[in-house]
Amino acid sequence: MSKCRLGCGACCIVISISSPIPGMPRGKPAGIWCTNLTDDKRCRIHGKADYPSVCGSFRASSEMCGQTYEDAARYLERLERETAPE
Repeated sequence: MSKCRLGCGACCIVISISSPIPGMPRGKPAGIWCTNLTDDKRCRIHGKADYPSVCGSFRASSEMCGQTYEDAARYLERLERETAPE
């Protein structure tokens, strides 16, 4: 597992979340910032009681995250396309 880079937030922006999360009762569309992501790309509810289980179960990896936000965004955009319902 990779340690998240502070200020990346790619997983909170690029991919969709189909389950309800705080502030987004219908989930989060791909490409839209999570309402819980701060301007400096940190999760304001991480570690709190209402932190979604879907977010807690997400496991970053070195392959997924790469070295930069752009690396992570490219990987996650491809993953989003490959797993999107038709």
